Amino acid sequence: MSRTKRETKENEEIKNNKKNNKKNINKKNRKNKKMKTWKKVLLVIFLIIVAIVAYFIYNSIKIEGEISLSGMLATAAGHDENTRKNLGELQVLIMGVSTDQAGVDLTDTIMVASYNPNSQRAVLLSIPRDSYTGKNTKRATASEKINAIYNLTKDPQETLDAVNDLTGLDIKYYMIVRTEALIELVDAIGPIEYNVPIDMNYNDPTQDLHIQFKKGLQEIDGEEAEELLRFRKNDDGTSFPPEYGDNDIGRMRNQREFITAVIDQTVTAGNITKLGQILDIASRNLITNVDFNAIKDYLPYAVEFSTENLQTASLPGTTPDLTTTNNVSIFVVDKEETEELINSLFYPEKLESEENESSTSQSNTTSNKTNSTTQSNQTSSSSNIKIEVINGSGESSKLQEAVNLLKKAGYDVTKTGTTSTISTTIITNRKSLENSDLNKIKETLGVGSISTNKSSTSKVDVQIIIGKDFGN
Repeated sequence: MSRTKRETKENEEIKNNKKNNKKNINKKNRKNKKMKTWKKVLLVIFLIIVAIVAYFIYNSIKIEGEISLSGMLATAAGHDENTRKNLGELQVLIMGVSTDQAGVDLTDTIMVASYNPNSQRAVLLSIPRDSYTGKNTKRATASEKINAIYNLTKDPQETLDAVNDLTGLDIKYYMIVRTEALIELVDAIGPIEYNVPIDMNYNDPTQDLHIQFKKGLQEIDGEEAEELLRFRKNDDGTSFPPEYGDNDIGRMRNQREFITAVIDQTVTAGNITKLGQILDIASRNLITNVDFNAIKDYLPYAVEFSTENLQTASLPGTTPDLTTTNNVSIFVVDKEETEELINSLFYPEKLESEENESSTSQSNTTSNKTNSTTQSNQTSSSSNIKIEVINGSGESSKLQEAVNLLKKAGYDVTKTGTTSTISTTIITNRKSLENSDLNKIKETLGVGSISTNKSSTSKVDVQIIIGKDFGN
């Protein structure tokens, strides 16, 4: 090959190499540009996410004062820091209707439920199913019982008006809940852990109803929940013990405490994913005039609720002798005691204000009458605590022994009684005593397991059931 041809070929190779290098450089540059572009896009997406999260956190803190699930939900719902402040107390009449008897809609479970999103207080108030709504008890009829009104009229407003008349409240909303709703709800969120108060053994073949439970902590499914709430007495005629509440009183307490357990397990962050299922259950089993658009603003704050802030009670009253009520079993609501109860449950701020005024007045008039020693101060404090003592030790002498100890320590023992034998002494806070007060009572007795079961209608501050452990 000649020199000229060789040089020409070399020059062509050099040119080709330059072209290829240039192409490679261009490809690399384009690739780098694409990488830079994607980095920019990812950065923008990242910044958007950060901005959204920051916005939610900012508004959560603004609404709640700290980062919280409630604040996050409130922000998602479009709330601001004033939304909760403007929400009033929500009150609803709940009527449980059993559908196991064709054509009969007796509302055997009637409760007033309230929730205050600002104080996070809630109330469950039972209305005895035999509450008399007529004018003359001597001519009472079964149709005048509050649980018969809906069955006769098929108008929930009639029952609502009757409850408002008995309680003095101004409830606007009602919910009629079919039995199926409870079964489905418990199965959706459950099983529910519940401490069954007594052994239950009841059988009614005509209704195909068989209630079998052992006393103690158990997991309750939907069908068992229905059985549990319908229980009133055993086949042998025994019912709830006096300290728990006989017959209907015990039945209503059992209902309230189980519903409390259901609320405690339902209102949790873990059940947010089940909200759609819960709402579906409600839509199929509820008859209500509740405006869900009006109450949806309450939902973000309900996740904060603790059942420790739930107060439960039953309307006070008496069951007169059948000879005075036209041979019809009725419950006559005590108007004076009911007014006190309603004020303590639904208008505590008003009571606190009145008590503060009374305390200030009393303080001004007795400022020169002070106790001279710490011991007398303690005795004065103890004397203000009213105690009921129930003997469950199995030994009659131990009741008086416990009463003597308490009286010597300055306590006011206003009531005594006897119940079935228990192994451990139980000291129950029935009002709002401090733990220090309960511990002093325990020190006085030398034994005792402290528990809380507040009741606005209780005539005593503390109930003590003496067990076999006392005096040993």
